[in-house]
Amino acid sequence: VVDFLAPNVDIFVRFNGGSNAGHTVMKNGKEFKFHLLPSGCLHRGKISVISSGVVVDIPLLLKELQTVRDFGIENPILYLSPRAHIVMPYHKKQDEGQEKLRGKAGIGTTLRGIGPAYMDRAGRMGIQVGDLLYPEVFEEKIDFILKEKNTLFQHLYHIPPLSKQEILEEYQALAEKIKPYIGDCQELLHQGIRAGKTVLFEGAQGTLLDICSGTYPYVTSSHTTVSAIGLSTGVLPGMLSDIVGVSKAYCTRVGGGVFPTEITGPLGEHIRQKGKEYGTTTGRPRRVGWLDLVLLRYSASINGFTALALTKIDVLDNLDTVRIAVAYKYGNRLLEFPPENLSLLQQCEPIYEEFPGWTTPETFSLDSLPPNLVRYLEFIRKEVKNIPLYLLSFSPEAHGTIALQ
Repeated sequence: VVDFLAPNVDIFVRFNGGSNAGHTVMKNGKEFKFHLLPSGCLHRGKISVISSGVVVDIPLLLKELQTVRDFGIENPILYLSPRAHIVMPYHKKQDEGQEKLRGKAGIGTTLRGIGPAYMDRAGRMGIQVGDLLYPEVFEEKIDFILKEKNTLFQHLYHIPPLSKQEILEEYQALAEKIKPYIGDCQELLHQGIRAGKTVLFEGAQGTLLDICSGTYPYVTSSHTTVSAIGLSTGVLPGMLSDIVGVSKAYCTRVGGGVFPTEITGPLGEHIRQKGKEYGTTTGRPRRVGWLDLVLLRYSASINGFTALALTKIDVLDNLDTVRIAVAYKYGNRLLEFPPENLSLLQQCEPIYEEFPGWTTPETFSLDSLPPNLVRYLEFIRKEVKNIPLYLLSFSPEAHGTIALQ
């Protein structure tokens, strides 16, 4: 979706999450997988921003910048906020140790160190990108942090301690490479908006993974909703002109957690294979399920969607019937919005509407869509507060997308 909109955008902003997010972009028949750079980075002359709400894996970011250069964009334009926090080697060690300690109750993290990095940020012992510009400050922080981390590793997780000197040497070299990209992101964005530039803010994960609004504890460690834009960039929600909710034509989830509409067995495997539903970051098979309007209504409500983009519609081609969850049954009650308590959500049973299947023609347009698909789309629009459909996507390539507005 971001790649499709890119020609009309001047500045792309990644405002939350870390390398636990994976976004796949298809360009000229080639697949690119980004974890930190905004998905519009493959368009020449565009500005990419990584703002303060992101936790940054510096080696991975440098690798992604090289991928952009290899694509033919010799000098990618990136502004990296000095206030963004760094995912350090000890964060990945801690992530692994915590998951092992949880055992069967594990969250199913990507083991990329994201949770521990946000823990340190909240605990006021994180390292910011700007600290790399001041070696003495960086060393002082590492010295203090490793005393705690290595004690934790040795006595709780039973893993070897990390070397302070190795970290200092590694990040001294990384600092020189990343220094040219460090810049004031907030001022850049406010100047751009005042000058009439089009700015696109790209979220990293879905609403139900938000640490406050999601299915806690099966969530990520950052805010994934529209409200996070203001916290991370200084661009307040009232300054946004359009908020596009992006949903697949079905549901997916990676890792643990309640999944009311989950499809198992041969049909679930068929959708997983056809949709290539494997985590971009981990390669783990994604769980798949029918589209859940209870969760989509909730997402639309707390984000203030002004339009919807529906992707991977082609994955549901050639099925006899397609289902949509329209409500949950909880005891004697019907719920149109999910309960806030996870234990209650686990007791909910989805109520479905069934639709006859369709086959999308190879050459498609808005006028040539199968009638059964049109009825499916119209039903979704009416059930989600009549929010208009903005984009329909039938292919990972940008040319497989239809704009309705």
